[in-house]
Amino acid sequence: MKGVLLVNLGSPESPTPKDVKPYLDEFLMDKYVIDVPFLLRALLVRGIILRKRPEKSATAYAKIWWDEGSPLVVISKRMHEKVKKLVDIPVSLAMRYGNPSLLSGLQELHDKGVNEVMLLPLYPQHAMASTTTILELAEDLRKKHFPEMKFTIVPAFYNKPDYIKNLADSIKGHLEGFDYDHLLFSYHGIPERHIRKTDITKSHCKIDGSCCNTPSPAHEFCYRHQCYETTKQVVKLLGIPEGKYSQTFQSRLAGDKWLTPYTDVEVNKMPEKGIKNLAVVTPAFVSDCLETLEEIAMEANHQFKEHGGENFKAIPCLNDSDDWCKTVSNWITNWSNTSSSMKKEVDSEKANA
Repeated sequence: MKGVLLVNLGSPESPTPKDVKPYLDEFLMDKYVIDVPFLLRALLVRGIILRKRPEKSATAYAKIWWDEGSPLVVISKRMHEKVKKLVDIPVSLAMRYGNPSLLSGLQELHDKGVNEVMLLPLYPQHAMASTTTILELAEDLRKKHFPEMKFTIVPAFYNKPDYIKNLADSIKGHLEGFDYDHLLFSYHGIPERHIRKTDITKSHCKIDGSCCNTPSPAHEFCYRHQCYETTKQVVKLLGIPEGKYSQTFQSRLAGDKWLTPYTDVEVNKMPEKGIKNLAVVTPAFVSDCLETLEEIAMEANHQFKEHGGENFKAIPCLNDSDDWCKTVSNWITNWSNTSSSMKKEVDSEKANA
């Protein structure tokens, strides 16, 4: 039997330091997130970051927390429920960190008799700290607990026409009635070394302004290229002229060279350039979360106005919109039907042999 596992990032159980601390420990101790040797990572995370960060992060989470719980988890569950109703095979939901766990998601499918799993990380662009860590953990769990299972991995969907249309339609809809001077595409940042580590050619990714535009097999796993390609395809579909949009990267840890330009720095400069009405979209996420609701909709909004901006529009993620859920259900149905069709052909060949 076939089934699907949708996987998102995850969240603390509550916006309190006691729940944020173990969540941050699990997240930051991931070797694909902070990719340094274990002892150094433990010293950095448990010896330095977790001394003060949980309280600060808990304050930020408290600002965006819903009555039902973490926005990211609540939205993911809503999406999951909608998708389940649109397909004919079992669909489960898991988080890479926190609950519901990857193990529980796979166990749920296993208990329903599923042995072929479509693994769908809910990240449009591929990155070590998002996609890779999900796939590695899922494979470890499969080997340990479900050796009879087979995985079909859904690759990064940053350039799938139906995803791009969903994103473009969402942006267009939320911009109605807002006379914006500039549209900013803000993607989550990652260290530049992650780009080089995922370069399968070991030579293409130089982050020099041209490599992302030069065709290469490296682009299959290059987060930076895929971000720029998402922006390129959306603005083309929407007909947004050069000069009226730009791309930046948000969220970073001190001490490393991260992808630039930085969102906060660029947003603060915009009012003096004559940009008084700013719209920001965050296409690295499909579900609104701390980075979109607090860092952009609250903090970037505040800073923009502090520096002379007048109107700020934070465009929501695709969340559980009907069109997006329909797109995901179509991917699932196409996969399921293709697999079934291939099986029927094989059975037919055996019968005729």
